[in-house]
This record gives sequence, C-alpha cells and structure tokens, in this order.
Amino acid sequence: MTRDQMVTYVGGVDEVFRALADPTRRELLDELFRQDGQTLSALEERFSMTRFGVMKHLRQLEEAGLVVTRRRGREKLHFLNPVPIRLVHDRWVSKYAEPWAAGLSELKQNLESTMEKVFEIYIRTTPERLWAAITDPETREKFHFGNRIESDWAPGSGYEVTNPGAPGPLVEGKNLEVDPPHRLVQTMTAMWSDEAKAVGESRVTWEIEPVGDSCRLLLIHDELPDGAPDEVYGGWPQILSGLKTWLETGQVLTTPGSLMYT
Repeated sequence: MTRDQMVTYVGGVDEVFRALADPTRRELLDELFRQDGQTLSALEERFSMTRFGVMKHLRQLEEAGLVVTRRRGREKLHFLNPVPIRLVHDRWVSKYAEPWAAGLSELKQNLESTMEKVFEIYIRTTPERLWAAITDPETREKFHFGNRIESDWAPGSGYEVTNPGAPGPLVEGKNLEVDPPHRLVQTMTAMWSDEAKAVGESRVTWEIEPVGDSCRLLLIHDELPDGAPDEVYGGWPQILSGLKTWLETGQVLTTPGSLMYT
C-alpha cells in the first residue's frame, strides 16, 4: 500500500474533506474540541437549528471518522477523533513543515471532572496480527517512537514501556483485562517527565473489531484528571498512524512528528 492510500480506511480522505467543508460541521468539531464527550442534547443547545439538523451533521462527521460515539448508561456521548486529521497531516503538511508543526494537530479537551479521550482507526489487517503488533516488543518499537513494551500478558500482570535512550521506564502499569485478539485494558502511569508523573494513574483500553478484510481499532484513554497535560494522551494519533502504516506497508512512518521522539 502506498503512502497516498494511508487515509482510505478512516472514512476516506474525500469524506474527511467533504465533512470539513461545511462551517456548521467545523463548529461542531470546535465544540467537541472545547469539551469532549457531549450528548446530542448538549450540542443542540449551542446551535440555532433543529435537533434533526444537528443529528444529520453529526452523522456525516461520524461517517468521515471525525467523530466517535460511545454509550455511557442511557447517554450517547460524542468524541472528537483526531486520527483522520493526523493522517491528512502526515500525508501533506509534514512534508513541508518543521517538527514543531506536528504538535498543531494534538487536540486538547477538558471534561468537568475526569477526561476521556477516544481514538478510532481502521487498519487493513487481521485481529491476530494487530494484537501481535500491540503486544510484541520488536513490533511496538516500529510505531511507538522507538519504545518497547515488556510483559508476560497475564491478567493482573505488570508491564513496562522502555526506550534505549531513557534512564528508566517511560510507562509503568498493570494489565487489567487480557482477551486476545479482542480487548486489552491497562493502567498507565507516565514516567518520562515531572508533569507526566503528576498525572498519576490513568487507563488505556484497546478494542479490536474485525470489519471485512480490516479491523476497527478503538483506543480509549480515560480516568485522566481534569487538566492533564496533552503530552500524556496527545501522542496517540501519531502512534496509531504509525501502527497503520507499519501493518499496511511494512514501513516505518517517517514524518517529523513520528521521528521527533526517537
């Protein structure tokens, strides 16, 4: 698969641009950028249009992969998904930009108490191969900024993320649920900076669902304290873009954003 085909499995690049072309849909994304995880009713209050009109725009954003929904009890929450924007950035912008420009697409949102970030991507691969890429140390370093993950992958066991250039572990945590090749739930404690350490323990969930000849990967990073710095969760779009590129092309993503941490 060529680099020009990288974005075809997250809604499609044409769908992404069509979704972004409408000012109301851009305003909806801005609203989710301001406060993620909102209900339809909450979004409806902020727009001078009918409930059906807001639903129609949200549906188009979902089809483009720019919005992901998740149920919590009786509520259906809407989350901004920056991964398609990340892939568009990697395809065009990063060819001409300095490394710092990659940070422009790292999106920050705040919830009232704890924060929850939801990222969705479609990858042409099998669930077994995708699970292996997430859990295998050698493969993980191909798309995770050169970092390796070590664990015996038993439920309740610990894991570490390390880098040859770092004096100690970058991430420590515990495997809460291990259900290959479908679901992996882990605690996460970032150790790479004082700001990251101050966040404390959060939770990362990987959900793999086969869709035709591809997989839908949903990554949920939640139990983050309100105001947590985006260095703790903002790297996921780059990591998922690198994962997609590696599995579909066998190549390491070489954009400035993907290389700035290696």
